[in-house]
Amino acid sequence: MRVRHLLILFFLLSCCFVASKTVQSQSSSSESRHVVRKALPVYPEIARRMNLAGTVRVLATVAPDGTVKSVQPMGGSPVLIQSASDAVSKWKFAPAGAESKELIELHFDPR
Repeated sequence: MRVRHLLILFFLLSCCFVASKTVQSQSSSSESRHVVRKALPVYPEIARRMNLAGTVRVLATVAPDGTVKSVQPMGGSPVLIQSASDAVSKWKFAPAGAESKELIELHFDPR
C-alpha cells in the first residue's frame, strides 16, 4: 500500500497540472509548419483512474512532404508520453522545402 502511494505521488509530481478540460496542442516554434491534420491522443485508462492531468512535450521530425518521420519525448508524465507520441506520429503538416523539427505540447485533463 505504501509503495502504491509513493508511485501515485511520483506520477503526480512528474507532470504539470493545467486547467483545460480537453486535450490541446500547440507548436512552440515561431516558424512552425502549419498542421493540416491532427489526431487526438487517447487518454490512458490508468491516467483516468489516477485522475492524472499534465502537459507532454514531444519533438516531431517532419519530412518535406509533411509526414511525421519520428517523435521524441521531451518531457511530461511517463503515463501520458506514449499516448502523445502515438497521436503526433499520425499528424500531417503542410509540405515544405526541407525536413523540420516541431516542438509540440499536448495538454491532458481527465475532466
